Amino acid sequence: MSKNAFSSSVIALCRAGFERDCAAELAALSAEQNCYGFAKHLPSQGWVEFQFYTETDASKFVQQNPVAQLIFVRQMMLLIATIEPLPEKDRVGSVLNALDEHHDSIAAVLGKTLSALKVGGISVDYPDTEEGKSVAKFAKKFVVPMRQALRSEQLLSRKENLLAPQLHVLLPHFQQCLIGVTFATGRSDYHNGIHRLKFPPDAPSRSTLKLDEAILDLLTSEQRASLFREGARAVDLGACPGGWTYQLVIRGMSVEAVDNGAMAESLMRTGLVSYAAADGFKYRPEFGSVELVVCDMIERPDRVATLITDWLINGWARAAIFNLKLPMKQRYETTAELLTQLKQRLANESNTAWVVRCKQLYHDRDEVTVSIIPR
Repeated sequence: MSKNAFSSSVIALCRAGFERDCAAELAALSAEQNCYGFAKHLPSQGWVEFQFYTETDASKFVQQNPVAQLIFVRQMMLLIATIEPLPEKDRVGSVLNALDEHHDSIAAVLGKTLSALKVGGISVDYPDTEEGKSVAKFAKKFVVPMRQALRSEQLLSRKENLLAPQLHVLLPHFQQCLIGVTFATGRSDYHNGIHRLKFPPDAPSRSTLKLDEAILDLLTSEQRASLFREGARAVDLGACPGGWTYQLVIRGMSVEAVDNGAMAESLMRTGLVSYAAADGFKYRPEFGSVELVVCDMIERPDRVATLITDWLINGWARAAIFNLKLPMKQRYETTAELLTQLKQRLANESNTAWVVRCKQLYHDRDEVTVSIIPR
């Protein structure tokens, strides 16, 4: 069994196949913040190791960059130790030994005295890959003896404390264990960084989960209360069969559904949906303006970004949530460039201050979701 010394690495979970984009985002952000490093990853492994040149930079980066504000990163932890190979017997003991070996360094990172070194919770994570799923059942069982052992050693608080640093044990497979910590200022509160939602049986398509997740994770409670009011109007560009329209209707909005395909009859019967067989790039709101425009059209991302920006600048909509379908290569670079152009246009051509957020959500595929809300 080999254990590394306390490292200056950050481990970032991401969608399998998007490791390069996750690495590119970390590299761009770290360079922008003058804390440099380099990425190490394998294709489709579902996580990236980003090696900083100093431990201070690694710790600072994790704490100052909330996962919710990153595009391709699902969860991010400061790496403490790697155990490889992970023994088949006494796995809990091997983790405790690694923590003991790096006790002083961990205490320094957490800003604790050695006698007060405790974490507020523990999570046993695994990558969202086929290999990762093979350890899922074990991971769920492993967390119980780990929690008991940490409390026995007085390394874990008796009650979960979400404001304190959390211990994360990442199991890419049965032979490897990565031990790290996350911080309240940066972590995702979802296990594995994944917000799993239940598919509503009366929704017309699974794409409904994309908008549901976007509403819950890209908007604040105040923004949701402001936008989704009973009687407020919205436009859904590329609506059919109605997965996104469904999310607006169940929140009490009246929706102008725009598409050349057929809408689900169940939605039309609500009396809250008016249908227009029209080109989404040419359509304008029936009454001049709406509270919200949403769009999940399968079109070039630059065309969609320009279209939605036009809607906001011209006052046809007060806010927007939309998806950008990404190319197979340079997805991060494409996204970053489009966001820069979009923000520049809004700043130059609109008198409104905007909050722009972008995330590859769990229910997205080869796309990212963008929300633009007035500040």
